[in-house]
Amino acid sequence: MPELAEVEYYRKCWNPGLRRKVQAVHCHGDKRIFREVHASTLTAGLVGRIMRGSETHGKQMLFRFSGGACLGVHLGMSGNLFHANAGHDPGKHDHLVISFARVSLVFQDYRQFGLLRFHNGPGLPKWWDSLPPGVLEEGFDLTRLNNALQRRSRSPLKAALLDQAFFPGIGNWMGDEILWRAGLHPSILAGNLGDTQILQLFNRIKEVSADALRVIGTNWEDPPQSWLFPHRWKDGGTCPRTGTPLVRERIGGRTTCYSLAAQPMP
Repeated sequence: MPELAEVEYYRKCWNPGLRRKVQAVHCHGDKRIFREVHASTLTAGLVGRIMRGSETHGKQMLFRFSGGACLGVHLGMSGNLFHANAGHDPGKHDHLVISFARVSLVFQDYRQFGLLRFHNGPGLPKWWDSLPPGVLEEGFDLTRLNNALQRRSRSPLKAALLDQAFFPGIGNWMGDEILWRAGLHPSILAGNLGDTQILQLFNRIKEVSADALRVIGTNWEDPPQSWLFPHRWKDGGTCPRTGTPLVRERIGGRTTCYSLAAQPMP
């Protein structure tokens, strides 16, 4: 599933539509991604509007159009955004195509776990305005982290980190990277961390999120070999910090990769 940095990268893929007027909208309106908005409503609300800007929040995107129209996009498990030539002929999985005079913006999702939302009116839609603070925002501070850990006190730390109500944008690989850099075992119960461990976790959440946006979110560069990221994808990987074999197992229902040498279980 695309995480914070990948979502930022995909948002930029629709930048060629900025300051252009929507000429037409093509939808595969019977697909699951339209479960919260009817395709005809989306089409009527976008045609003739000018794309003004966009932003991300965790794993979600918001695209702003003139007249107060807002398009919300969640990529789900397999969704992606790209731009194509004007007059793009939608493929089987190109469920939304927004056409401008010189370019087309496409939302493709072959597994259909993604989601589209639409708002047309003054102010921000409630489904965007009510989102929790992002992990790089000032609102995400040590107090909020402590509250999150206590709310999920009986959960493995890895599972708690994937809770989007507290850590928007952090997914499986980012969770592993954060815990590896923090030297914390993913099975530690979230409520059992000491003050020093909580501070270390907080700093690594901020660090990994910023690093991911800089490396992956900018132009989809491969992370350096000094990260856990390049070593975690298959059995047989070794920890770049200790040179010892990495462990892969399911923790909190998700495949998790960690280093016993660098992340000992207390």
